[in-house]
Amino acid sequence: MLGKGVVGGGGGTKAPKPSFVSYVRPEICRLLQSRAVVPLCVAYVELKVASERTVALSHPRRGPQKPLFASSQHFGFSWAPSVTLALAWFQEIHTNEKEVTEKEVTLHLLPGEQLLCEASTVLKYVQEDSCQRGICGKLVCTDFKIAFLGDDESALDNDETQFKNKVIGENDITLHCVDQIYGVFDEKKKTLFGQLKKYPEKLIIHCKDLRVFHFCLRYTKEEEVKRIVSGIIHHTLAPKLLKRLFLFSYATAVQNNTATNPKKHTIMFDTLEDWCWELERTKGNAKYRAVSVNEGYRVCERLPAYFVVPTPLPEENVPRFQGHGIPIWCWSCHNGCALLKMSALPKEQDDSILQVQKSFLDGIYRIIHRPPYELVKTEDLSSNFVSLQDIQTAYSKFKQLFLIDNSTEFWDTDIKWFSLLESSSWLDIIRRCLKKAIEIIECLEAQNMNVLLLEENASDLCCLISSLVQVMMDPHCRTRVGFQSLVQKEWIMGGHCFLDRCNHLRQSDKEEVPVFLLFLDCVWQLVHQHPPAFEFTETYLTVLSDSLYIPIFSTFFFNSPHQKDTNMGRESQETQSKPLNLLTVWDWSVQFEPKAQMLLRNPLYVEKPKLDKGQRKGVRSKHQRQLSLPLTQSKSSPKRGFFREETDHLIKNLLGKRISKLINSSDELQDNFREFYDSWHSKPTDHHGLLLPHIEGPEIKVWAQRYLRWIPEAQILGGGTVATMSKLLEMMEEVQSLQEKIDERHHRQEALQVEAPSLLRNSVRLSSLFPFALLQRHSSKPVLPTSGWKALGDEEDLAKREDEFVDLGDV
Repeated sequence: MLGKGVVGGGGGTKAPKPSFVSYVRPEICRLLQSRAVVPLCVAYVELKVASERTVALSHPRRGPQKPLFASSQHFGFSWAPSVTLALAWFQEIHTNEKEVTEKEVTLHLLPGEQLLCEASTVLKYVQEDSCQRGICGKLVCTDFKIAFLGDDESALDNDETQFKNKVIGENDITLHCVDQIYGVFDEKKKTLFGQLKKYPEKLIIHCKDLRVFHFCLRYTKEEEVKRIVSGIIHHTLAPKLLKRLFLFSYATAVQNNTATNPKKHTIMFDTLEDWCWELERTKGNAKYRAVSVNEGYRVCERLPAYFVVPTPLPEENVPRFQGHGIPIWCWSCHNGCALLKMSALPKEQDDSILQVQKSFLDGIYRIIHRPPYELVKTEDLSSNFVSLQDIQTAYSKFKQLFLIDNSTEFWDTDIKWFSLLESSSWLDIIRRCLKKAIEIIECLEAQNMNVLLLEENASDLCCLISSLVQVMMDPHCRTRVGFQSLVQKEWIMGGHCFLDRCNHLRQSDKEEVPVFLLFLDCVWQLVHQHPPAFEFTETYLTVLSDSLYIPIFSTFFFNSPHQKDTNMGRESQETQSKPLNLLTVWDWSVQFEPKAQMLLRNPLYVEKPKLDKGQRKGVRSKHQRQLSLPLTQSKSSPKRGFFREETDHLIKNLLGKRISKLINSSDELQDNFREFYDSWHSKPTDHHGLLLPHIEGPEIKVWAQRYLRWIPEAQILGGGTVATMSKLLEMMEEVQSLQEKIDERHHRQEALQVEAPSLLRNSVRLSSLFPFALLQRHSSKPVLPTSGWKALGDEEDLAKREDEFVDLGDV
């Protein structure tokens, strides 16, 4: 059903009552650009006002009134078809004005939010086809978001609109979510930044959550155009100070409100007790201890106030190089091995300082190599792994596949979409991250070795790999509370620079690298391949990625715990009697209603049953492998391709025996990895044990729900994973109903309730991009557009092209 539009005017936080309601058609927009039709429209409006009293006195039961202009003779000249169309449109406006109940379109402001600028009579184009139809309304900019106000109510049922964000509306864009802004000048698209000499007739906003908004400014007053365009560019793209973020305005405004205790949602790891609890949970307290040497950030501003180190390590070693060169504990395996991380020592040119650093590191390595510690393998992620530049470049190419301006552009790129996807290398980087995590797991699980991750600051790739290892090995991290605690421990307290990596301050585009999004994409691969092993769903991961750009939560808006605590403390000393109470993203009730939160939990997940005291006696010893791994591994045949270099023999022949020894040792590591990987996948999966993903080429997929959710053409109505989930839930409910009938006969207790989200009960009306595609329109375009066939040529030419790629050498 077509939407409705509202034109507003005036200022303040509320738009005035609508003066007309109509869906603006493209031919009308073209007519309005013609100066010849303006006098005609003015004359019509004058006659409409003069006859307003007559229309108002008409009897309500007499039915619709006759048109104000029965023929073209009212104006004494012959009407052109276009003029007739224009008058018909204005009459439609007048008629709809009488039929629709007037109501105010309100701009909802959060506490502390202020209106900065606004523009009336703005058309928001519908991203459906090349016709560029739109909804008329008001475009506003606050210090928190860009919002479009229009009567855009859809015909969807109330139960299909339950998954709504209470903070961000469908037509809202937070200032931090804006990626690029483009302007259209004479049908030419140009990037906008800084001060403009000429203002565009159309505004295109690309968002970091991959939404694309089109706003037509042709019918807006010139002064309002200048004000709204300049305001949006300045408040989204200009560099800003940390204390100017809306985060602090919001926290100050809600200071007196009682906030929920974050401890109810997750372990925050901001106290010594939290770290001691984690050590006890993972049985790592025998070899490691939590220290408070950095309490008050006396030693290092980069490290958290509390962290865990090997027990024999003297505390006086920690401040020697400001926390650099210190092995910090991440997690302990069931067999006693541990995953550690270390930030590299600063590079020095002075030989005497280098000698001091070398002796310091030798002492550290002697500590972590002596009993009771096992062997230690060092993984230098700064030199033997993907770089931050690789991640940034790959994602910049990858996201362009989904920032589609219209359907025509989508179908034009459809024929070469997979080639563009492969050339971006984003999926290959995901594969390499998962492979590196499996290699580390093989050292911990199969070889009983400690693993030390090494990176310059241990705050980017160390966070990524250590988190993936724990998600795969620790079933607690696959629960919602456990996963949130993992993010809090490894990313927030681990010092990941969210402020710089998300470029919230717009101070350096070079520092903007989506490392955390890469981690969520890797976790999604695991969720997609092993759904029953996770308590949370892919929708949970999607809304978590969206929360990166909502500046009312402090979780993802600081570079370190020290930066957060310092700014909270300074604010409290200057303006408040107590520290600011910043919200955490883990309280999902701030964003979603209880019914919508049901979509964040996986109904197919079953908790691990707790063992009785008698059963615990038979638990495996600590050095025995998990049940999901075979106790004896069969020797698998070596495979070529992804895990082995095809040019080994050539390199050995060219570089001689000394290099070939190094290559043979590398081959041995690859053989161990391949044997471990194949052996695990040859056994049934234990969803409460070790979990490894498939990393072969076709197994790494595009996270469709996040990247394709705003593209209507990518939907499968009534299909996709949501249809499968709906059928499974129907079967579970039927089994539960039968079980209840059996229990009634035997007077037993009721079975465990399986409650399916109401939104999933009718999968025919949903799409594969559920629940984000509810408001999208289905496209009737063909699967392969005509332009694609024309590009390929006729059928004979296509057949010849296929023959060109046929290798007859093996026939």
